[in-house]
Amino acid sequence: MTSPPEDRMAELRELFFESADELVQSLNDQSMQLEKSPGDPEIVRSLRRTVHTLKGDAAACGFRELSELAHEFEDVLMLENPAAASSVPQVALRAADVFAALLTSYRRKKKLPDVEPLRTEIARLARPGEAPATGRKAAKHAVTVAQWSEYEQIAIARAVGEGKRVYHVRVQLDPQCAMPIAARQMIKVALAAMGEVLAVYPGDEDRTAGNRVEIAIASEKSAEQIRNKCRIPTVAQSARVTVWRGPAATGAVPTVTAAGTAETPITQAESATVPVSPVEPSPAVASSVADNILRVDAEKIDNVLNLVGELILAKSMFQQTMHEFGQLYPKEAIRGKFADVMAFQARVLNDLQRSVMKIRMVPVDQLFRRFPRVVRDVALQNGKDIELIIRGGSTDLDKGILDAIAEPLTHLVRNAVGHGIEPSAERARAGKRPQGTLRLNAYHQGNQVVIEVSDDGHGIDVQKVRQRALQQGLLTHEEADHLTEAETLDLIFRPGFSTAEEITELSGRGVGLDVVQSVLERLKGTVQIETEVGKGTTFRLRVPLTLAIIKALLFSVEQRLYAIPLNAVAEIARTVEEEVHQVEHYEVLQLRNEVLPLLRLGAPSSGTEKATSKVFVLVTSSGDRKFGLIVDTLIGEEELVIKSLDDQSISTDLISGASILGDGRVVLILNLNALVARFTQMRSNPADRRLAGLLQCATSPSLQARTMAGGHA
Repeated sequence: MTSPPEDRMAELRELFFESADELVQSLNDQSMQLEKSPGDPEIVRSLRRTVHTLKGDAAACGFRELSELAHEFEDVLMLENPAAASSVPQVALRAADVFAALLTSYRRKKKLPDVEPLRTEIARLARPGEAPATGRKAAKHAVTVAQWSEYEQIAIARAVGEGKRVYHVRVQLDPQCAMPIAARQMIKVALAAMGEVLAVYPGDEDRTAGNRVEIAIASEKSAEQIRNKCRIPTVAQSARVTVWRGPAATGAVPTVTAAGTAETPITQAESATVPVSPVEPSPAVASSVADNILRVDAEKIDNVLNLVGELILAKSMFQQTMHEFGQLYPKEAIRGKFADVMAFQARVLNDLQRSVMKIRMVPVDQLFRRFPRVVRDVALQNGKDIELIIRGGSTDLDKGILDAIAEPLTHLVRNAVGHGIEPSAERARAGKRPQGTLRLNAYHQGNQVVIEVSDDGHGIDVQKVRQRALQQGLLTHEEADHLTEAETLDLIFRPGFSTAEEITELSGRGVGLDVVQSVLERLKGTVQIETEVGKGTTFRLRVPLTLAIIKALLFSVEQRLYAIPLNAVAEIARTVEEEVHQVEHYEVLQLRNEVLPLLRLGAPSSGTEKATSKVFVLVTSSGDRKFGLIVDTLIGEEELVIKSLDDQSISTDLISGASILGDGRVVLILNLNALVARFTQMRSNPADRRLAGLLQCATSPSLQARTMAGGHA
């Protein structure tokens, strides 16, 4: 069954929005390259190809305003004007912003932004020595973009491919002409004698096109000969003949505006021919041949990933059943065949899981590439000279996590440029290089991705942070006296905290860094600060590769089953209760040459068995903090499919999710970041050093049913 036309157009527009976002980002990248190398012909050609592709795609989807504006800018990029070369990058960056705003308006079906300021800038580039028409006057002179039919597009493409010279003829009809339709037909007949007419706009029956006609013609005649043929008294007022430079695939011809090259009256003499330049292959056509990328909605991939998770649960259940079968019938011959089938199934399932996970993975560069523009704009706004160095862009990360950290990372970058790095004069007085340096780096570390934002600015003054927190009432003097340096630095993530002395467009409102911590906590990640006054600051973000499936270590506490991510476990130690000592309200363990703080999840042993009671200590790390978890029994390693839990099932942040084992038991996955935070708070309350009671509320009677029905976190 064929989809309705409106459904096909909606699907086409969704694809357009995806590709258009990438094109606008490419436009930003190329504009900044051109800013460093003004007039570079190769960069200008790349810029022109990007604008041309955006123009054609917008026209195909019916977004006339964007297509027309892109046409005007493309016409300017076709001109060789050394005097205006230094202004092109700035206008290109402005165009990227306006294009992005138009795309947002189209996507949300909102009112379109005002594009006249950009049109004025484009006009100034086209004719730098003249005052351009502005406002509604400029818009009034714009000629509507012509749309060739599909047949006409194919005809033009075939002619260009055969090496024929294709002209684009624009004729403005005499305003006094009483029969414009007949006049257009006369011009078409006249030009048919000069070569092969490939396309005509508007069509014969179009009564709303106005007093103009545009024709694509393949001819060996010169431009002057074709122009002379258009000299029909009382019919044609002016004509313009140019060599066809646009790809036929888009179906659009360059827009002629008051800011572009004016149409020449027929009574004036012009140059005989227009130099023929090689026609560049259409990026749209080339990509359709060479590009084998299939765009798939992320929701569909999530559905596949969810099914893979269910298969993993089924595998665990099958393994548990086979284990019980083996215990009942240890000598059964068919048991070996079942084992072989299970091994094969496990291998294929593991390959399937890795393949689906790779589909969800995207390079961090998709996020990093937007920051050169952010750094440039904020640096110019603050009068600073800053170099951005990016490394690790090829590091893969789950698409959902990448999208989630975009806003926090933008806050960190803007703060580093606006607050962290000093102005050039101040840096020179401090003996530093006048140009500041901001570094973005990403790399894998175990089952996590680490993203670093580093600057060589003045660093964060811990004492100033403490004093500012006191002034804003975020803590008391007694609390401030007991804060460590790391805990003091954590204050900058408090809602409402700001060290800015005055409110500006960039800072002073106390909104920003608290978003960083809240998003990282939601992603089960961490943020760590390293700073040195006068040297600089590094923000280190750690996020999991994915939130769907993890390898975990299972253990029990007071006959309850828990798990933590396996990559967070540095080692497992076994000791007895008499080796656990109390130091300033802490339980600690002497582990080789290190004193390890301990966190007890259950109740300590009592009576005569206390001294000789054996316990397991899981040495874990969260960020730069290392501590041990005292547990009763180790169960083993397991691959878990994380299920989300609602507030009716759990009311503590110490649990990040749950999963189901092959035998049907529910295992709760601990949130190590919340454990560390609670561990820190318990220092001031030595009477409460046990978390087991806080976890009991997580095991409501309906938890297993809710976990079975829940989706992935």
